[in-house]
Amino acid sequence: MTHPLIRAARRLVAGTAMCLASTAFAQTAICYNCPPEWADWGTQLHAIQQRTGITVPPDNKNSGQSLAQLTAEKAHPVADVTYLGVTFGIEAQKTGLSAPYQPAHWNEIPSGLKDPQGHWFAIHSGTLGFMVNTAALQGKPVPRSWADLLKPEYKGMIGYLDPASAFVGYAGAVAANLALGGTLDDFGPALRYFKALQKNEPIVPKQTAYARVLSGEIPILLDYDFNAYRAKYKDKAQVTFVIPQEGTVMVPYVMSLVAGAPHPAEARKVLDFVLSDEGQSIWAHAFLRPVRTSALSPEAQSHFLPASEYARAKSVDYGRMAAVQKAFSERYLREVP
Repeated sequence: MTHPLIRAARRLVAGTAMCLASTAFAQTAICYNCPPEWADWGTQLHAIQQRTGITVPPDNKNSGQSLAQLTAEKAHPVADVTYLGVTFGIEAQKTGLSAPYQPAHWNEIPSGLKDPQGHWFAIHSGTLGFMVNTAALQGKPVPRSWADLLKPEYKGMIGYLDPASAFVGYAGAVAANLALGGTLDDFGPALRYFKALQKNEPIVPKQTAYARVLSGEIPILLDYDFNAYRAKYKDKAQVTFVIPQEGTVMVPYVMSLVAGAPHPAEARKVLDFVLSDEGQSIWAHAFLRPVRTSALSPEAQSHFLPASEYARAKSVDYGRMAAVQKAFSERYLREVP
């Protein structure tokens, strides 16, 4: 017969193990579309784990893929939070995929960059332009305009993410469309532009192509300023960022609490952290414009192009941009070979 003290010790060990397992399980939050190579999510995820004890596994989906998976899992959600281009965040709210939550520092988020109830809110923004690996241009000049990309000398050198799936691809289409005289109700200029661009045999990946630019496989990529600055200042690549002469757009990226999140308490802590002083500073030092402008230090600001260049980057009606996205995607798939 086992001694009572041994039985008690065994119960204590078993209880401790169960407690530790429960704690380990509880201290995880699943984020859709948090790729470590995009917007320096790698640093942000590490900081979340260090400061909150919550592990957030990296996830390499894009916005469209994340929305599709959230939709498929709506009855039994897997994700706790998601990071999306603003139009996808608005769509997630409309389809009942997000839950309201007003995170820490809520009042510092401008009204146009959040849903009033908290279904989505911006955490940072980027400006769409050309990320150019100058070493891979083979002596050709750096393109300075949308028109330049149509020149035969750039054949096989241009890339852009799929506009029908990735938000940055759609943002590129909106930027080109507005710069070339279109509106959010008339995408004719963008569709004609992308059809003309096919003569230069562009590379059209569905997910982040950052490494492919650094390697020189894609010398010119339609992408955000923050990725180009990261390549230049952090990875020491021969990369420059160009705001096209005809103009471009500034777009926010948002986060949401997933409706029915399996780990809602941990999810809220993650959302609080990305808007904290430290979380916002991480974005700023990853060359993004944090939604809390107080986090953009003079040092971080010094990496950006001059304000005179950014004067060509405009905001748009993001609600309308979301409303017309599906129709644009369908036309793009139908009309652009």
